[in-house]
Amino acid sequence: MITIIGAGPAGCLLGILLARRGVVVDIYERRTDPRRNPAEAGRSINLALAARGIRALEAAGVMQALSPALVMMRGRMLHESGKADQFNAYGQRPHEVIWSVSRATLTTLLAEAAAGHPNLRLHFEQQCVDYRGSGQLRMRDLRSGGEYDLTAGRIVGADGAGSTLRQAMSIRHGFTVTEARLPHDYKELVIPCRNGQPPLAMDALHIWPRGGFMLIALPNADGSFTATLFLAREGGTTPGFDRLDSPARVREFFSAHFPDVLPLIPDLEQQFLLHPQGMLGTVYCPQWHDAETLLLVGDAAHAIVPFHGQGMNCAFEDCRILDELLQSSPADAFAQFATVRRDDCLSIAQMALENYGEMRDTVRDPRFQQQKALSLALERAHPDRFVPRYSMVMFRDDIPYSVALQRGRIQQQILDELTGADSATPVPGADVLIGSRLTPIGG
Repeated sequence: MITIIGAGPAGCLLGILLARRGVVVDIYERRTDPRRNPAEAGRSINLALAARGIRALEAAGVMQALSPALVMMRGRMLHESGKADQFNAYGQRPHEVIWSVSRATLTTLLAEAAAGHPNLRLHFEQQCVDYRGSGQLRMRDLRSGGEYDLTAGRIVGADGAGSTLRQAMSIRHGFTVTEARLPHDYKELVIPCRNGQPPLAMDALHIWPRGGFMLIALPNADGSFTATLFLAREGGTTPGFDRLDSPARVREFFSAHFPDVLPLIPDLEQQFLLHPQGMLGTVYCPQWHDAETLLLVGDAAHAIVPFHGQGMNCAFEDCRILDELLQSSPADAFAQFATVRRDDCLSIAQMALENYGEMRDTVRDPRFQQQKALSLALERAHPDRFVPRYSMVMFRDDIPYSVALQRGRIQQQILDELTGADSATPVPGADVLIGSRLTPIGG
């Protein structure tokens, strides 16, 4: 029997994977049942589903049920000030796409799938308030306000970036958790359909890069878009959320920086001032497990910023790998998981931070565009050795994040040495550089 704390996407997916093998699973969640109570507007960044997440969902047998809620995104559509819109494909093969999905929709569908297993029980409005070691949890029934003790045996903490279990374990074992908050926050806005038609191209992730800040928009299955503004909390040389405190200032800001978005959101000022302002950060936790009694997964262990679209995918990969370890090495699966995953999760955390600079600024640099085109040409010429870092992360679930980070550094050095060329084709010396510095993938 396994007890999971947290019935978000990761907790439900892990529960389904385990239940399919006959494991008895109890999942406790402090929020209300998403099948009966819709999520509050403005509370979630749309998710980008990619190869790692898809592999885990397929292992759980839920991809078919989820498919109608997914919207294909073939690349980025850049909306630069004073320039024509520019589309940049993510990859160069038909399957190299990512999929936009609403977090609320995904959570609801996974909860429905979890509830369909007779050996999996969901308990909503039940909050974990403490972990006391040896499988002992202190719980609170949020409907009655009463507290009770729960003896759980093996526990998996999937209770998110603000994990109660992580905090309790850090106190018990005396280690320090670092929560590195970005100086930027985010706010969500809804871009509605216009006369029943999508207001933007549906097959792209739209980006309005503005150097120190940016706006993005991801498509929804109903033709609307979920837009997210990433902006400094406090203004300095660039604007900040602290200055956008009135309808007039909000409209003035969008008029100055995103004038083409302004007509797409008729109730912009109302949405902006009503929707909550979310924080962004990375969690660095030096210890993920308490012997074989408690294990943290997903954001509870290693929350990352959303700029590589890998927070959910990484958490789902956690679930798949943990399920495999519980089958192959049940006696020490928690310890093995922490050993196997640590370098990979640190690597994707770093790449996610780096990708923020790329999305809000570097994409506007002609040299970046040149290197992007050249990297695709080098991949065509050397498909077994040169795979763009973005492709390794998003489309190659057989390549660990840590390998993608290491090979990406080498490939960037090669690109830097080659981008004196005028065309986006392999130049003299490329074959030698790639052959001498990059081993075949898997070799």
